[in-house]
Amino acid sequence: MSELDSDVAGILDEHRFRRALGNFATGVSVVTAETDGVPVGMTIQSFCSLSLDPPLVLICPGRASRSWPAIERSGVLSINVLAEGQDWLARQFARSGTDKYAGVSWRPAPYGGAPILAGSLAWIDAEVDSIVPGGDHLLVTCRVRAVGARNDLDPLVFFRSDFVRARSA
Repeated sequence: MSELDSDVAGILDEHRFRRALGNFATGVSVVTAETDGVPVGMTIQSFCSLSLDPPLVLICPGRASRSWPAIERSGVLSINVLAEGQDWLARQFARSGTDKYAGVSWRPAPYGGAPILAGSLAWIDAEVDSIVPGGDHLLVTCRVRAVGARNDLDPLVFFRSDFVRARSA
């Protein structure tokens, strides 16, 4: 019996659940907004495309997030898909109670003005469309208004609780 088979027979608990989900590699993004002239932001892993027609994406901020309420109030946001080497940005925007924008270059997005972080692999300028509770997170559907992407960088990838290199094909 393999280690995986023995885990399959295990009782579901938070540790096993986290360990199993940690085997799903994800990209890393920073969601940004500007509220009352102050830039705010947070790191997220739960982000995906939802629809091409109309153009929609889905983000899933934690309900306990201190940054999400300010982003929600703004109503418009940018999702910055981080590039390899931007793990410092992921860590910086994941911390509470600090100046998340210290040393960070950015420019306003064309539609809503939310910060687009310099060096991002891609950015999505969007507005909040709907919010639905989902356990300890929120399911936030966002209507996309503008996008930008680079093809000369590799993504920042999170796998098994660490940042890893993606292998370019």
